[in-house]
Amino acid sequence: MIVVATDDFRLYQTVLAELRDRGVTFTTVEPGPAVDDRLPDRASVVIATPEDRVDLGGRDDVAFVSADPEDPRAAVDEALAALRGGGGRTVVGVDPGPSPGIAVLVGGTVVAVFQVPLSEAVETVVSETAGEPDPLVRVGDGDRLKGARIINDLPDDLAVELVDETGTTPYLGTGARGMGDVLAAVNVARIEGEPTAQREIEPTAGELQRIKDESRRRSAGDRTIDEALARRVAAGELTIDEAIDEHRADESS
Repeated sequence: MIVVATDDFRLYQTVLAELRDRGVTFTTVEPGPAVDDRLPDRASVVIATPEDRVDLGGRDDVAFVSADPEDPRAAVDEALAALRGGGGRTVVGVDPGPSPGIAVLVGGTVVAVFQVPLSEAVETVVSETAGEPDPLVRVGDGDRLKGARIINDLPDDLAVELVDETGTTPYLGTGARGMGDVLAAVNVARIEGEPTAQREIEPTAGELQRIKDESRRRSAGDRTIDEALARRVAAGELTIDEAIDEHRADESS
């Protein structure tokens, strides 16, 4: 069981909300000296700030998590890792696409999921792996161009694997609509892939045509970008909207 023992009201509120959201069993006690006398027998982890001066006495079976009120989620993640008995390696799975699904697993347990615009995917992965010992990022190979853009933009010191994502998107039953990319990312994180650092992708004629078609759709049929601009979109140098603007500017110059 997790025990929250803090006089910091902000931390108290945010940590309890985080624990409730995750369905974790917890209790609270007053911090201070001899707090070990007030801990329940089933206590395994205590969350508090250094200023709470929590004294666990002789309770060697209880882990202490020093919490930062500015980052309650990190404290809960650490507490859950301790509860599981040491946690394990942090693995981030990415299902590439226009709005990639991202799943963060620690020791095989899903601790966070996201679905963000492609432009925010790398920032999200970097944020979730910051400070973690030996994190691993696994990127699905389903959307070649967007996956390559993510892999190429990740920091060089992050270990990255390219994963065959065949069959990673599960059947979505009633009420699960919109969860496909996130659930696929969870499955990608659990599949061993091939180590990779950079991907050089030559877009196919079909991929370039899809980019051109999308530019026409987004401009309400007003224009279709040329192949040179489509290649820059495929390489991640431009968004489609930026390519449309550049195409419009070239015509007016």
